[in-house]
Amino acid sequence: MIGMTLWERQLHQRGSAFALAVAQDCIVVHERHTRLVCLNRHDGSVRWDIPIGTWPRGVVIAGDRCLCLAQGSDQLSCVDLMTGSLVWQVGLPRYAGHVVATEDTIIVGGWRGYTPMAGFNLDDGRPLWLTQHRTNTVLPLPWGGGVLMGSGTKAWLIDPRDGRELDRWRLPEPLADPDNRPAFTLIDPDRCLALCGPRSLVNIKLTSALADRLFQHDADLTASAAEFTGEVILLRERGAGYVAVNPENGSALWNVGVGQPLAEGVGRDDKGFVIISRGGVLFRLSSDGHVLERSSSAARVIALRDLGAGEVLMITKGTLRMIVIDRSS
Repeated sequence: MIGMTLWERQLHQRGSAFALAVAQDCIVVHERHTRLVCLNRHDGSVRWDIPIGTWPRGVVIAGDRCLCLAQGSDQLSCVDLMTGSLVWQVGLPRYAGHVVATEDTIIVGGWRGYTPMAGFNLDDGRPLWLTQHRTNTVLPLPWGGGVLMGSGTKAWLIDPRDGRELDRWRLPEPLADPDNRPAFTLIDPDRCLALCGPRSLVNIKLTSALADRLFQHDADLTASAAEFTGEVILLRERGAGYVAVNPENGSALWNVGVGQPLAEGVGRDDKGFVIISRGGVLFRLSSDGHVLERSSSAARVIALRDLGAGEVLMITKGTLRMIVIDRSS
């Protein structure tokens, strides 16, 4: 077996990759349709369990706070990460979506262009700014002292404390929009990546006004952010595989196809990578993309989340499962 299960928790609803957040010692997940639960990362035991509302559009951990935007109540709730007690709560326009956190600010809005963008003080929920008009953006990314947003062929950086624009880039093709999942990939303090069109990966640099194409694939890619492991960039193809890209020069390093539709997310171990099919088959890959091993794990997998140190969080149709990659195999 590739992975050994450390613990598993029934969610009593469909699992969602964006309805959970991970901190160093805990995992916060939405479950049972109306509950927000904090679990011990190491054994799955419950730290706290509170009512929060139905189907959140975002769960974010920022320091010792957890932020949750619940669809049913259209309220942004800030709770203490240790106790689950409510710190503050603010009402938002209907269909508000996207929640991102910087060191001292929470930014909400812009999902599908339904609402304006707004900034709130993390400490007490005090409103800081609000755009005059509805804004359409992919999920923003805190980066370079600002917050990066994008839509169509434009990407722009804003100051999180007042919402003013700090920088702007024109993209060679329209941004792929993965809806409420990550759209940008941080590479280093000066550079991040964006998937544009069906096949292009684009560099955005703080030190350059031009966004240039890093990689052009010969097949369509899934509309989701690239995975960056520190050594290679991994892009999921629309079919049943991944292409690995050199982050320095954009050259294709290898392709792997497993003949089965893949769930999103890549795990790491000391031998290479771990990916999983939507049907629950785990594949261990070597560092150059060869399939070393496969094993059946669980049915109807939504996503993997790599947590480091060989630990991988598996989100299935109805459970949350923590597995550790077996290094002896």
